[in-house]
Amino acid sequence: MRQVALRMLLSAMLMPILVFPGSGWAELSTAPFCVDSTVADVIADPLFGDFGRLLFPVDRAVSQDMTLAEVSSNSVYVWYSNLQPDKTVEIVNALHAQAASGEPVFYSIYTAEEIAADASLADTGLFFFRGEPGREFAVMNAGGGFAYVGAMHDSFPHALAASQAGYNAFALIYRPEAAYEDLARALCFICDNAGELQVARDGYSLWGGSAGARMAAVLGNAEYLAELTGRNDIPQAAAIVMQYTGYNPVSESDAPTYACVGTNDGIAGWRDMQARLESLSALGISTQFHAYDGLSHGFGLGTGTVAEGWIGDAIAFWEEQMNTGGMQ
Repeated sequence: MRQVALRMLLSAMLMPILVFPGSGWAELSTAPFCVDSTVADVIADPLFGDFGRLLFPVDRAVSQDMTLAEVSSNSVYVWYSNLQPDKTVEIVNALHAQAASGEPVFYSIYTAEEIAADASLADTGLFFFRGEPGREFAVMNAGGGFAYVGAMHDSFPHALAASQAGYNAFALIYRPEAAYEDLARALCFICDNAGELQVARDGYSLWGGSAGARMAAVLGNAEYLAELTGRNDIPQAAAIVMQYTGYNPVSESDAPTYACVGTNDGIAGWRDMQARLESLSALGISTQFHAYDGLSHGFGLGTGTVAEGWIGDAIAFWEEQMNTGGMQ
């Protein structure tokens, strides 16, 4: 125990200063968490209020005694590979820095009255990684096989990267049994509160991995968007960014789509994903597809792999759609 305490003390002494240029997090802040911090340390931090628990999967048995290094494993994030403990630390410290600056980092998408009537709604919401005021937004949807939400690996890192590129990024925590409903509600919430959130209402993108990619594709379809939101005033996404999913429906109402997957993915076949994008292209819808040699399911940002840097390509694809309107 004394050795662990000493490691934590040394980690705290050597902790870097976090700076987020151009993202609205202008103040310097000493990072409070390290790989030896526990899940309980994060959840109990007063800056995270009563939503700190949603940083970790609420539909999985996650011991609060686990360190951030221990929790960043596929024993918790089932079906995922290439988990990065350092990225987990970076994410919780980034959100902590934003909260310390006085900027909200979490928004409930349901009212207090709705939550009182249905307690499951308390397990939903949007973590907000702020970019430049007035810029377009992205909604990131983690996978988890519609059994849990793997946000720490499959949506938080993407949201952080998009915010560091200047865009406003939301990571949705949804109910696995009502995923599409919650994403529809999230889009309505963001569009209805765009002024307060300081985000552009148009030109947004929907992102997702695995189950989350299915969510992005469905709500990226103009017809499903109107059906699931029950509204005609919510604009269609400018672009969809999908990772490793077997979703294959194709429609002229689909949005421009970027997709990537590993060639060793035993859950989502890369040829199936490629075939869908070819079908979208045949309809005149802009697409971009990447298959990364040897990678398995759930590689996330792909740090340290042949896929590293793919997120920059995806952001460039999104920007191109904002400029061209999504047609080839």
